[in-house]
Amino acid sequence: MKENETYEQCVIKEKDEEQFTKEKYLKLLSKEFRNTTEVAEEIINLKAILNLPKGTEVFLSDIHGEYAPFTHILNNGAGIIKSKIEETFENRITEKERNTLATLIYYPKEKLKLIKQETENLEEWYAITLYRLVEVARKVSSKYTRSKVRKAINSGFEYIIDELLHSQVDSEKDKENYYKQIIKTIIELEQADSFIIAISDLIKRMAIDHLHIIGDIFDRGRYPDLVLDKLMNFHSLDIQWGNHDILWMGAGCGNKANIATVVRICARYNNIGILEDSYGINMRPLSTFAQKTYRNDNCINFMPKVFDYNKYDNSDRNIIAKIHKAITIIQFKIEGQMIKKHPEYHLDNRLLLDKMNIEKGTVTIEGKEYELNDKNFPTIDKNDPYILTEEETEVMERLTESFVHSPSLKKHLNYLYTKGEMYTIFNNNLLFHGCIPTDENGELKEIQFMGKRLKGKAYFDEINDVVNKVFASKEPKLVDVMWYLWISPDSPFFRKRKNGNL
Repeated sequence: MKENETYEQCVIKEKDEEQFTKEKYLKLLSKEFRNTTEVAEEIINLKAILNLPKGTEVFLSDIHGEYAPFTHILNNGAGIIKSKIEETFENRITEKERNTLATLIYYPKEKLKLIKQETENLEEWYAITLYRLVEVARKVSSKYTRSKVRKAINSGFEYIIDELLHSQVDSEKDKENYYKQIIKTIIELEQADSFIIAISDLIKRMAIDHLHIIGDIFDRGRYPDLVLDKLMNFHSLDIQWGNHDILWMGAGCGNKANIATVVRICARYNNIGILEDSYGINMRPLSTFAQKTYRNDNCINFMPKVFDYNKYDNSDRNIIAKIHKAITIIQFKIEGQMIKKHPEYHLDNRLLLDKMNIEKGTVTIEGKEYELNDKNFPTIDKNDPYILTEEETEVMERLTESFVHSPSLKKHLNYLYTKGEMYTIFNNNLLFHGCIPTDENGELKEIQFMGKRLKGKAYFDEINDVVNKVFASKEPKLVDVMWYLWISPDSPFFRKRKNGNL
């Protein structure tokens, strides 16, 4: 109540505000519903849905480009489909039959080809199998509304599948005959294969209601592009960025330190094909430079132990090793420049090229001298070890041009920027990749980041905002942060060890 305002005036004012609010909500409702009956129907429906069991969530992390196992997890519903088959049939069919049914659901097209080669009475097999698939579909979809199940059918058999899933064959004789006739007609019209594929797809769709991708789609494995294509077509998911995703996202924005690291990792795991074939990155300038610079050096001593030498002949092995060595030296140089450009990153411990004694073939780290495995460094200037040669500069310019302008890479990274996030809360679960920085006492550690001192949630929120600004603006100083987030001991994406401590 304001000064000089009577009680009656106050009551009238409150009623007017209440009426205004009511009218506002009614106007909003009128955009979606024609009358109060439709509103009541929706309320009834939503309240009923709240009493259904929660949909099944699947959590995946560190896919790392391994498309085959990733796809298999989706096809088998992370083991859910097999368990539903066991629950549905128990001792009614043999273990071999249950396994065959499971494989058919996972890979219907491939399994059907084998079945046709092995089965004498195909019509009988079709009839038995169609009944069994319908039973599994009923079991998997039982926790969802009929409307949701029907919307999930994208095969042209929506009406038929809906009828089969909701026919009560045990209690109604007329319905049983109706049900049998549907199955019989599907077989007679030679639509059994298409129907099996359709209902198998529905079972897989219902098995996983929501997918959580908790970081690291890229690196190591050969097919991160296929993984992303699959995710872009998945019905319901969220993505939390991992350190390897951040690395590629920074590379796509033109950060040369990120680009050099991406190329090095691809060479390390012999996945150059990802860059050339999947994303159209021109690797010829680097390959030519590497083979010219290290023509008399097989560079094998520079390759990590993870590299499988037995898979390749000597020629391919030497080319890959040369590329790996060339880009690694370039990476060290660019990182050195980045560290000196950004003293606020506090990454001086990574400056090692200036600690090398090239004549002796040693490096001094924290006062202790170590012998180098490889002692041939023709591109390092001992007086200015972090400067790129003219040829190295040209190589990086060409690589950067390719990364920034690759249409297929841009499509995938744009998806990661827009769909992904630093963390999410889903069904009261906090999801993030990596860790939350803490001090020696286990308390939230305060981090100096972008001119602010932040910790815990505030630090995560600031990173999320900065990464989105990088995507929107591509401003060079912001793009540099993507390398910091990949490599810093204080980055929550992956706190690398520093002096033996986290």
